[in-house]
Amino acid sequence: MAEQLDPQDAELVALARAAMARAGAASAAVRDVDGRMYAAAPVNLSALQLTGLQAAVAAATSNGATGLRAAVLVAGSADDPGIAAVRELSPTAVVIATNREGLLP
Repeated sequence: MAEQLDPQDAELVALARAAMARAGAASAAVRDVDGRMYAAAPVNLSALQLTGLQAAVAAATSNGATGLRAAVLVAGSADDPGIAAVRELSPTAVVIATNREGLLP
């Protein structure tokens, strides 16, 4: 990686990349304040559309997360609306964006 990630953030990148491999689309993962991690890919249904990051935040909050420590976007966009969801839940959470290979720009 261009920069060295701490082991927990590197694990988040690996989790998000695994979700991307399954879904074939940009994906994300978040780590909550209790250390639990959630990964997700975009949801594109006629009744529901979420980016991978929005879906990961939704999974965390629906499982009782009260805050986030970090979020990772793999092959996502810096203007992903999920970033606003991360910031609403935890204004100081680290947000890391990587390319498809999980490498930092």
